[in-house]
Amino acid sequence: RAPRRGARDRALARLERDKKHFDRIIGLDASARALERAADRLKLHLAGGPSAERVKLLHGALTYRDARWREADAAVLVEVIEHLDADRLPALAEAVFGNAPKTVIVTTPNAEHNVLFPNLADGAFRHPDHRFEWTRAQFRAWVSAIEARYGYSAAFSEIGTSDETHGAPTQMAVFTAGANQAQDAGADVGGEV
Repeated sequence: RAPRRGARDRALARLERDKKHFDRIIGLDASARALERAADRLKLHLAGGPSAERVKLLHGALTYRDARWREADAAVLVEVIEHLDADRLPALAEAVFGNAPKTVIVTTPNAEHNVLFPNLADGAFRHPDHRFEWTRAQFRAWVSAIEARYGYSAAFSEIGTSDETHGAPTQMAVFTAGANQAQDAGADVGGEV
């Protein structure tokens, strides 16, 4: 996918600010160019930058299990899921939640908020690479399926200024492992698109 400004850059800026709170950080992206930009931004390979043991950037995809990040305590998917075709969401769920990190944070656009963007045509997505954008109900349904299948519980919140009718521009779910012990192997984690 094409490298983009916005959510990824904001996430990197926050990571730069908060990186001292983490023992080890792993970044994963399918785009080699995005990884190069991240390495430059984080000042990897520069004197005074973070050590290679502490910060690793990996070329890969979240739709495949990857031993290089199997033991991560947390996974953060900032504006990622909407870049996948809907039929790849079960693979993403298995790769991420099947690894059983203690915490998983997922953010995605709130499609209901799009009507408030004056330059966005009706029915258009915010980015040309988005395969879908979910309403709050659609996101909650997907999250509920993840909870049921993998034994997580999730708390929802909004990011950005919330409109009374349309909600905030971005929605977020913070999943906690083990809080929901009932697991349903048949739960549909493909989501409604």
